[in-house]
Amino acid sequence: MTSSNADDSAPAFVDRHVGPRASDVAHMLATLGYDDLDALVGTAVPAAIRSSRPLDLPPALSEDEVLAALKERAAANLVRTTMIGQGYYGTATPGVIRRNVLESPAWYTSYTPYQAEISQGRLEALLTFQTVVEDLTALPVANASLLDEATAVAEAVALMRRASKVEGTVVLDANLFGQSLAVAQGRAEAIGQTVVVADLDGGLPAVDGPLVGVVVQQCGADGRLVDLAPVVAAAHERGALVTVATDLLALTLVQAPGEVGADVAVGSAQRFGVPLFGGGPHAAFMAVRAGLERTLPGRLVGVSVDVDGTPGYRLALATREQHIRREKATSNICTAQALLAVVAAMYAVYHGPAGLRAIAERVHASACLLADLLVTVGLGAEHTQFFDTVRVAVPGRANAVVVAAAHRGIDLWAPDGDHVQVTCDELTTPEHLRLVVEAFDEAVSPVGTQAVIATPAVVVDSPQVRPVAYPRSTGYLTHPVFHAHRSETGMLRYLRALSDKDLALDRTMIPLGSCTMKLNATVEMEPISWPQFADVHPYAPASSQAGTARLAGELETWLAEITGYHAVSLQPNAGSQGEFAGLLAIRRYHRARGDEARDVCLIPASAHGTNAASAALAGLRVVVVATAPDGSIDLDDLRARIAEHGPRVAAIMITYPSTHGVYEEGVRTVAELVHAAGGQVYIDGANLNALVGLARPAELGGDVSHLNLHKTFAIPHGGGGPGVGPVAVAEHLAPYLPGDPTPGGQGGNAPVSGARWGSAGVLPISWAYVAAMGGPGLTRATSVAVLAANYVAARLRDAYPVLYTGPGGLVAHECILDLREITHDTGVTAEDVTKRLADYGFHAPTLAFPVPGTLMVEPTESEDLAELDRFVEAMLAIRAEIDQVAAGTWPVADSPLRNAPHTAASVTADEWTHPYPRSLAAFPVASLRAAKYWPPVRRIDGARGDRQLVCSCPPVEAFAE
Repeated sequence: MTSSNADDSAPAFVDRHVGPRASDVAHMLATLGYDDLDALVGTAVPAAIRSSRPLDLPPALSEDEVLAALKERAAANLVRTTMIGQGYYGTATPGVIRRNVLESPAWYTSYTPYQAEISQGRLEALLTFQTVVEDLTALPVANASLLDEATAVAEAVALMRRASKVEGTVVLDANLFGQSLAVAQGRAEAIGQTVVVADLDGGLPAVDGPLVGVVVQQCGADGRLVDLAPVVAAAHERGALVTVATDLLALTLVQAPGEVGADVAVGSAQRFGVPLFGGGPHAAFMAVRAGLERTLPGRLVGVSVDVDGTPGYRLALATREQHIRREKATSNICTAQALLAVVAAMYAVYHGPAGLRAIAERVHASACLLADLLVTVGLGAEHTQFFDTVRVAVPGRANAVVVAAAHRGIDLWAPDGDHVQVTCDELTTPEHLRLVVEAFDEAVSPVGTQAVIATPAVVVDSPQVRPVAYPRSTGYLTHPVFHAHRSETGMLRYLRALSDKDLALDRTMIPLGSCTMKLNATVEMEPISWPQFADVHPYAPASSQAGTARLAGELETWLAEITGYHAVSLQPNAGSQGEFAGLLAIRRYHRARGDEARDVCLIPASAHGTNAASAALAGLRVVVVATAPDGSIDLDDLRARIAEHGPRVAAIMITYPSTHGVYEEGVRTVAELVHAAGGQVYIDGANLNALVGLARPAELGGDVSHLNLHKTFAIPHGGGGPGVGPVAVAEHLAPYLPGDPTPGGQGGNAPVSGARWGSAGVLPISWAYVAAMGGPGLTRATSVAVLAANYVAARLRDAYPVLYTGPGGLVAHECILDLREITHDTGVTAEDVTKRLADYGFHAPTLAFPVPGTLMVEPTESEDLAELDRFVEAMLAIRAEIDQVAAGTWPVADSPLRNAPHTAASVTADEWTHPYPRSLAAFPVASLRAAKYWPPVRRIDGARGDRQLVCSCPPVEAFAE
């Protein structure tokens, strides 16, 4: 790549991405007592960890050049009509949803809804998603999405293992989609779960010992539609649980898993309006019968009330306790695709139950008509019971059929040389059916009879509704939300009303420590909706995905250069999955060397909750290493743990900079101690935003790291997903990276997600970010992120002590504000401060992590000085309110802090009995009178929500006064 900006030290995009202007940087440096940015960074970042060379990346491109380069890569992808199926389907995203959810910063820049009061819109949307899944599966509890169908199947295997509490066997249907089989088998092997793959047509196989569970695919990989009742009955008779991998669209017509007594249902909501995206991101789902809800992985939205008794949505205990339970967690936490779940939920709201059923009837009718038409050329469907997929036996001619169809602009699926499958979806037309039959006739008939006349209106009429095998017996989607928004005007206003309840980056900085809520630039976001990236099936021929392959290869090369590692896999579709993939690589490495006894993973007490859970999922035993008083790893305790477990030490997982927000000078010593014991060093890349261009994890002694593209590399968080967590490894671990789940793909290792590049659809975002920033730009971003964190820390230090500092009394890219003494003296808690910040129009910092009673603040490089000062003003004003409590002016129980957040209804009520004025409640600083965010609910009762778990949309009457 070349650029007209190649000689410009500050290309235009870098100046757009980095918030503070040159004069602002000078002011911030003066506040800190430094002459220039290099001097500040030189003090904050220990010389021992600094990289010896700058980033060797292509020169930065302008925004126009970035778009031109992406268009060139997109043009190398070939978009054909996809009739491949295998869990991925063509779908029409309604324009009002595409424009106002998928492409709206109000939705894609929001953070995981841990602060419920300022997340009511997306929580309602996620609750709607859960209700769609619960209704269609006929099971009472569903989670707020999982990563993809393949990992959902694997999660179901783990759930059945947990729920059964016995050692035994899980039977996997041989007719599961190939990617689901591969991921489930790999995950099961890691945790020591025995699995057997069997054709369930002939009943359940005999197994040694107890039968823990069975996973059956309702609409099989070969297109067969299964009668679930006999499978469920046979499994229950043997004391096993049953998971049904199902299809939400099919469930509008066919028997629901819950109708026949299944315990668990999983699948993908992709065909509910979510583009193919080359394999992801897509929202998977899991629903369970009563009694299994506390074993659910991932996030769960429930309903509680606020202090005034108004219903309010919140993430339930099952979500939050994942951090608390660490290695005993039911999942490694970051297992959601919130943005895509919202799209799927709104697709159901847009179409309603009648609309969804009509789409399903049209899909089924198209498949039936295709089967009839094939008879006219001497062929027929191999199965008589199907929903959307027709399988045809064409001995020795499968490839010829696929080629003939491709010449007509259609991709079909050939599972082997003797069969071709055709999957219909909501985009299938009579013309598509005619072309498919032509392709079969041309490839199979010795003379090419061309029995189908070229006039589709005459021969291939619109398909008529046909009865489906094993029909559904229960209703679904009866809640008013699925009937109230039929017009586009109504739908538009509903989406706007939901987003208006939330605080996202389009309204305010989100100063969450360790989450790096930086700019998601429009130039980075725009290409993901281009058809060449959005409408490609992951199983399309390699020649059809050449553009994505080129883009992915370039991004892998750039990430390897940035981290110093030898190889990178983009497959993990969340940071948690990147952790898992990295630990699996370590485990495989040890086993290949005969070191099977190495099963201990050392994890510092301050580590992210995902670390311990990921280690457990990878079959490793967690041993905690103490934290020293300064927040670093306690080297004496590390030596003691190594002495205790030496020959069994597989790895240590460390976060650098540490979760305490400092550059630890002893990181190389940690690596040397673990290496000397024969272990590997995993460096969690969650805080890579503080290293890019300054230091490389591999040069610190790391053997493997995962990176969060949804943090450091500008992919937006989307309210809790999509995420991308590539895994980067040293050369000796490269052979142990995840394998390609695509049929015929490379690599013999088990994959960790269902597609070769995981969430391929959002990779153009990070590609554009790196291409537009260039090496110097990325380094400047890191330096300004360090400057911003230290500026905020310095401005707030007198009001809120900064818990940990590193060299020169400086922090890294984030700082921890210690409120424990304030709480001891006044009763005002860190949580009170987070709720009061909502009245000031701010999302809260990270609460109580990694230290209870604290707030962790990460301003990022993208926030300008005015926004940093606005946040400082709010925090200082809150400190003044705390001082009023300390002085006895207000009791803490009836202070603006404990009563926060304040809704418009509460401050305009006829009666006001609080000892502080309404004006202070609503407008604590003058600027709020010009622009005010009104929280939709007051503080929500978390304990009540945990006691009374409500997981589906409440009746509309619940919202009546």
